[in-house]
Amino acid sequence: MPNVQITVPEHLEMQIAQLVEQGEFVSREEAIQELLSTGLRAYKTSGPIEEEEPSFEEEGMMGHEDEYVF
Repeated sequence: MPNVQITVPEHLEMQIAQLVEQGEFVSREEAIQELLSTGLRAYKTSGPIEEEEPSFEEEGMMGHEDEYVF
């Protein structure tokens, strides 16, 4: 399997780590692989999304970068 190196925002890394800690995935690598695969399938189904306003991921759930609801 090819290796890929990516840089993700800290809030995404925190969410991935939390999913692993909660037992949703066995490892960080498994989480990233499954989440990427799911995202690609969703993209193929719906196509690209054009955003006019900043998304919740960019601003946090309540409009603050340091505030997230899981």
